[in-house]
Amino acid sequence: MPLGSNTKFYETPNHPFQGERISDEARLLENYGLKNKEELWRAQSELRGYRREARRLLGEAQGDADAAAEAGEEFLARLKRIGVLDDEESLDDILSLDVTDVLERRLQTVVYRQGLANTPKQARQFIIHGHITLDGARVGTPSMKLDVSEEDGLDYEERSPLADDLHPERAGGDQE
Repeated sequence: MPLGSNTKFYETPNHPFQGERISDEARLLENYGLKNKEELWRAQSELRGYRREARRLLGEAQGDADAAAEAGEEFLARLKRIGVLDDEESLDDILSLDVTDVLERRLQTVVYRQGLANTPKQARQFIIHGHITLDGARVGTPSMKLDVSEEDGLDYEERSPLADDLHPERAGGDQE
């Protein structure tokens, strides 16, 4: 697909004015520090894609979960590598995933959960401003999916003022 094409990587809701859905979206935007609903809709579309692939694999195997798991071995391995699925979970568990399972694997959320920032929004700001590194290299995309094996490589950029343990914005400091 050429750069600059008008193809969206998400689907908007079918019914734009539903109070309950709107309040649920607002809660998720706040809890995960998302910039706008587009980021949430991308995560929902990604989850829809996972479910669609799981249903396809189960359908081709005509309900035989073992044959479907064998056919979708790479797919399952990828979901386990990025942490959307646990090691003991199977193809059937993909159908019961929630959008929060996808949102939890974003770099922004992992930085916040690891205590490198006080809030998800602050984690987003630290990433965008170049204060966070992954295995020594700056990362600037808050929506990046992080492999479980990469989590230990997160740290403050060494030249960043946040690398100083006494920096007032640093998580876990004396904010009393």
